[in-house]
Amino acid sequence: MDSHQPTSAQLPPEKEQIQPGPSFWIPLMHFLVVSLLFCFLGYFEWQRIQSDNPDLPFLTRFFLYVNIDTTPYFLLLLLSPFCWWIRPSIHFRFFSRVLRPRLSQGWVCSKQNAEQTDWFAILLSLLVAVTSFAMSLWTASHTVNPELHLALSDLPPAYHDEYSYLFQARTFLEGRTWVPGHAAAPELFDQVHVLNEGKMASRYFPGTGLWLAPFVAWGHPYWGYWLAGAFITFFLFWSGRELAGNGVGLLAGLIAALSPGMAIFSNLLLAHHPTLVGLSVFLYFFLRMQRTRSFRDALLAGTGLSFGMLCRPMTAAGFALPFGIWLGVEVIRWCLVGKKHAQANSTPAKSIAPLITGLAMPLACGLIGLFLYNQSITGSGWKMPYQLYTDIYTPRHVYGFDNVVRGEQQLGPKVLDNYDKWAENLTPALAAQNVHNRLLASLQWTLGLVPLALAGLLFLITECRRWSRWWLIFASIVSLHVVHIPYWYDGIMHWHYVFETGPLWALIFARVTQTLFRIWRDLERPLMSWLWSAMILIAVATNLTAIPPLWTVSKLEIVINNVAFSKLKHFRFQQMIQHHPQIRQPALILIAHDPSDRHIDYVINDPQLNTPVLTGRYRPEQHTPAQLQSLFPDRTLYLFDVAQNRLSRWNRRIWEPV
Repeated sequence: MDSHQPTSAQLPPEKEQIQPGPSFWIPLMHFLVVSLLFCFLGYFEWQRIQSDNPDLPFLTRFFLYVNIDTTPYFLLLLLSPFCWWIRPSIHFRFFSRVLRPRLSQGWVCSKQNAEQTDWFAILLSLLVAVTSFAMSLWTASHTVNPELHLALSDLPPAYHDEYSYLFQARTFLEGRTWVPGHAAAPELFDQVHVLNEGKMASRYFPGTGLWLAPFVAWGHPYWGYWLAGAFITFFLFWSGRELAGNGVGLLAGLIAALSPGMAIFSNLLLAHHPTLVGLSVFLYFFLRMQRTRSFRDALLAGTGLSFGMLCRPMTAAGFALPFGIWLGVEVIRWCLVGKKHAQANSTPAKSIAPLITGLAMPLACGLIGLFLYNQSITGSGWKMPYQLYTDIYTPRHVYGFDNVVRGEQQLGPKVLDNYDKWAENLTPALAAQNVHNRLLASLQWTLGLVPLALAGLLFLITECRRWSRWWLIFASIVSLHVVHIPYWYDGIMHWHYVFETGPLWALIFARVTQTLFRIWRDLERPLMSWLWSAMILIAVATNLTAIPPLWTVSKLEIVINNVAFSKLKHFRFQQMIQHHPQIRQPALILIAHDPSDRHIDYVINDPQLNTPVLTGRYRPEQHTPAQLQSLFPDRTLYLFDVAQNRLSRWNRRIWEPV
C-alpha cells in the first residue's frame, strides 16, 4: 500500500473520533432515544405493577418486586430531563488536568509517536487483571451449602464437558493423546463426551486440555481459569487502548472483569476461557498490526488465533471472520495500488506479504498439529474426534438444520439414547428463537440488558456516518451469532455458544461511553455524564449484590446457585463412594442412572482405570454381575440406583442392600 495514502487503521487514533453533528440534531436524537426507552421500559414496568397484588398502594407495588433488568433504569430515565436542562458549573481540577488527558486518545497517540513506554497504561492493565482474578476468587468463595459450610470452590465440576476436559488434560500429562480402553468390557466405562472405540480420548479439541494440564498437575485446575480471566481482561484493556485510548480500555476491562457471566465461567472447566485467551491476544495484536504493519504483531496475532482455533474452531472462525475480510480487502487494495505504481514507474507500495506470512505461519502450525491429533485418535487426520463421537453416540446432535431427522437415519448400536433424544429438531423458527435467547442472555450476563442494548443502538447511530475499526468489533459479534445459528441448542445459560461476544460488548459499551461523554462535555451537560455513570454503577450493583427489600438476590448469586445444584449432586455421590463405611475398596460401582435426569452422569474415571473406586454403566444385558465379578476378581461390586438413591452389594448370588 502507498505509505502516503494510509488506511483508516493507520490513521492516528484521534482522527477516528466522530465529531458532533449540528446542535439541532443532538437534542432531537436525545429526545427520540429517551422517548423510545421510556415507552419500552414503561411497558414492562406497567405490566409488572399490574400483575402484583392490586390491594396494595401503587408505590408499594412499584418498589415491592423490583425487576432488576428494568426498574432501576426506568427510575434513572425519569431523571434524564432534569440532568439535561440543569447545567451546574462542576469542575474537578484533578480529573480534568491529570486523569482525563491520560485517559484520552491524544495521550496514547503522543506516546506511540514518541515511542515512549506508557507506565500509566501498564498500571491500568494490571489493575483490570487483578480485578478479574479477585472477582473469580470471590465468586468461588460463595457459600452454596450453609449446613455443610461448602463454598463453590469446594465442589467438583458440574457438567459432562468439564469431566471430559479433565480426562483430556490427564491423558496429556501421561504424554499421550489417548489411552487404551478396557480390553474385556470397554463399554462398561463409556463416559459422556469421551470417545471409547478401543482408544479412550476426549471428544474435544486439544487446546483446552493443553491449557488445563499444568494446573491439573499442580492440583488446582480452577486457578488456570482465574488466570485466564486475568489474561483476557489484560489484553482487552490493550485492545481498547489501541482503538480509542486508555479510558476505553479501562472501562472495557473493568466491565469484563466484573461481569457475572465471566465470573461464573471462570469457575467452570469449559473451553471458553482458554479460547478467549487466544482470541484476546489475537484481537490486540491484530489491531496493533493494522497500525504498525509489523511482522511480529502479525505473528503474535496468528499465534493467538491458532490457540483459539485449537480450543473452539467454530468460535475462532466466527470471531476472526471480519478481520479476515478486512485483510482480504487490504490484499486487493495493495495489488491495485502496486499495479498503479508499476504503470507510473513510482516507488512501489509497501508489501503486505509479511502480514499474511506472520498470520499464516502459526495458523498452519495449528492446523498441522490438529491434523496429527486427529490422526492419532481416529486414524484419519480429516476425521475429528468430535465428529466421530457425534456419529457414534449422539447422531441427533449433528450440526445443521433438521438435525434430528438426519440423525435418526444414522442411529447405531452405541447411541446414548436418553442423552441423544434431548436434541430438538432445528427449524428456522427454533433457530430464530435461539438467536433471540443468545442475544438477550449475552447482554444480561455481560453487564445488563438495558445498558448494552442501549449501547448497541447508540453505537449504530454514532458510528454509522463513517468507516472505523470499531465496525470490525461489531461485525465480530454478529459473525459469532451467525456461525452458531445451525445448532439446535441455545447454550448453557442460553448463551455459552456466543460467550466470546461478552468482551466485545464491553468494548462497544466503552466506545459509546467515550462518545457520549465527549458530546455532553461539548454541550456543557455534565449531569448527563453523571447519570450515565450511575447507570453503570447500578448495573454492577444488581449483578453482584443484593439490596433487600428492593432485590433480594444478585444475578451472580442466581447463576451460582444454578451451577451449584449439579455440583452438589456430584459432591454427594463422590463423598458416598469415598467415605461410605460399607464400601470396601477396591470397588467397582455400577451406576443405574435416573432417566429423568440426563444431565447428571456419574461414570467418571481417570484415564488409566486404576483408582481404588471405579464407576461403570449398569448394563445387565451386556454383562451379568457374575461375569463382571470374574473380570474384576479383586474388586467388590456395588450397584447404585440413582433414582432410588439406593446402594447394593453383589454377594456373588444377588444384590443385597447396603
